[in-house]
Amino acid sequence: MFLERDVPWYAANRDLSASNGCVRLYSDLDELKKRYARHVKDADFVMVGSYVPDGAAIGKWVVGTASGLTGFYDIDTPVTLSRLKNGKATYLSKDLIPQYNLYLSFTGGPILEKLQYHYGAQETRALYCSFDPEKYFPKPCEQTWDLGYMGTYSKDRQPALEKMFMGPARLWRDGRYIAAGPLYPDDICWPANVKRIDHIYPAEHRDFYNAQRFTLNITRIDMIRAGHSPSVRLFEAAGCGAPIISDYWEGIEDFFEIGREILIARSSRDVLTYIRELPEEERYALGERARNRVLAEHTASHRAGELEQYIYNRMGIRTNHKKTANVVKLEINNK
Repeated sequence: MFLERDVPWYAANRDLSASNGCVRLYSDLDELKKRYARHVKDADFVMVGSYVPDGAAIGKWVVGTASGLTGFYDIDTPVTLSRLKNGKATYLSKDLIPQYNLYLSFTGGPILEKLQYHYGAQETRALYCSFDPEKYFPKPCEQTWDLGYMGTYSKDRQPALEKMFMGPARLWRDGRYIAAGPLYPDDICWPANVKRIDHIYPAEHRDFYNAQRFTLNITRIDMIRAGHSPSVRLFEAAGCGAPIISDYWEGIEDFFEIGREILIARSSRDVLTYIRELPEEERYALGERARNRVLAEHTASHRAGELEQYIYNRMGIRTNHKKTANVVKLEINNK
């Protein structure tokens, strides 16, 4: 069961319809308590997601109500820890972390130990983002763009975008570039050979990646500092067989083999060398190898299996004698 806060900006763009019997909508904390207290109490596992409105209050209610295991799923762990430090976290509090049985994180590596030793988390596990291979796969089409980029505007990411995207566009004016994402300031001066799209609906992401000869990944500063923070865009692009050029962060080699499954760039010239000089046969092979990697390790089914394993291990249930767990997840929307 997914208990989703009914917010207007997701009303026309839900991942799952509320009519399918799995998703239940609630308007506020009072309604959540009145309508779903029994479900939360009886569940074997209840998980609260980051960025849920009133998430800290909901979390305190959940750990005080649930008779089974409880967990917190953080899709921006470095950001969460920064907000906790500055007193700006509204969906989690320091005293709540030790009360969850599991702390699940999009970010792996040393930050998991920090959560245990500095914040008292009972048990931490990486549960990285994933992709759906039924939605992201290669599609024969004209590759209109030499380099594409998708990402919401972020002030800390903009210098890297200037260097690794706009720089190559200015240096190679015959190249074809496309950048998609909202919230970019009007005073940004995009090169003339860059096509700008404010928003691409999820159903159109596959076509977006398939139309690119190369796709660019740029990581936010908090994620670079923490390392071990793969973006969902990496897995989605790789699922489409799009050759990926990325910045470097610690741990990226745990997800893709550098030089064979992903290309690392540190300058405009690096990007230009890849998109202009890499032989077509190797470009195609790079994308194919990346696709094989994510199909083998990073699909939604892989993550579901990992989550089940974490739950069963915490319950003390042997994996060869699994029972079906009753799971409730509270979220704003599983984007």
